[in-house]
Amino acid sequence: MLKVFVDSGCSIKKEEQEKYQIELIPLNILLGEKEYKDGENLSMEDFYKFLIDEKGFPKTSLPDLVEVEERVKKCLDQGDEVIILTISSKISGTYNALRLIFEGESRVKVIDSKLAVGGMRLIVDEINRNRDKSLDVIEKKVQSIIPRIKIMAIPETLNYLLRGGRLSKKEWLFGSMLNIKPIIGFKEGSVTVLAKKMGLKNGMTYIASALESMNCDTNYDIVASYTYNKSNVDQLIAMTPKAYHKNIKIFDNLDPAIACHWGPNAFGYCFVSKDE
Repeated sequence: MLKVFVDSGCSIKKEEQEKYQIELIPLNILLGEKEYKDGENLSMEDFYKFLIDEKGFPKTSLPDLVEVEERVKKCLDQGDEVIILTISSKISGTYNALRLIFEGESRVKVIDSKLAVGGMRLIVDEINRNRDKSLDVIEKKVQSIIPRIKIMAIPETLNYLLRGGRLSKKEWLFGSMLNIKPIIGFKEGSVTVLAKKMGLKNGMTYIASALESMNCDTNYDIVASYTYNKSNVDQLIAMTPKAYHKNIKIFDNLDPAIACHWGPNAFGYCFVSKDE
């Protein structure tokens, strides 16, 4: 049997594990002096209260590697094969740590998603489409779809990018004064600014039209992502061509590892393009 472990940077919630046929590996989240296991003893309400009240800036760290090793070895002892999918190695050390632990174990594949949040959900969907195939074939399928997955999101405010060190004070001041909204995504595993638009509505228009301009593959779901409040993503969906509405099925309140940088009321789409 195939067992799939996914780190919590995927934003798949604990109650969704059965639906996605996965087991979650919780990242550690440090709020002030207290450490929590993502999705286990930290509620999204408590996380956002800490973030919004500016009690400090959340920090993430590697999961409990000993615990992960024990859980995976238990599966191997039962005769299972294992895939471990991690958040991009460019923003977390989880992939490299687990790759070293399971190096040489032929029944374990540790895969760098080169993405996060909803992009990882789409990879899990691809794994589940191919569960009856060999580990090598599944890995090839995953590596093939990763470059086709697009993440496009807009933070409502630049304040959290500044607090998290993603923007300089000069960039923050300039962008805030001109009401510039960066379209944030992933490129080769790194978080990057894909475009800049004046105002929230122009940003929404850009993302809504990207489904067509970037040749969205409607054989896959479109993940509608948001942080804290989904009113902005509801507006985005209303602006999206109706031909894509049937594919917008998932509302994903983002994991703290990403949400702390984007802040509340960020929103966007994750989708699969027909082209790389």
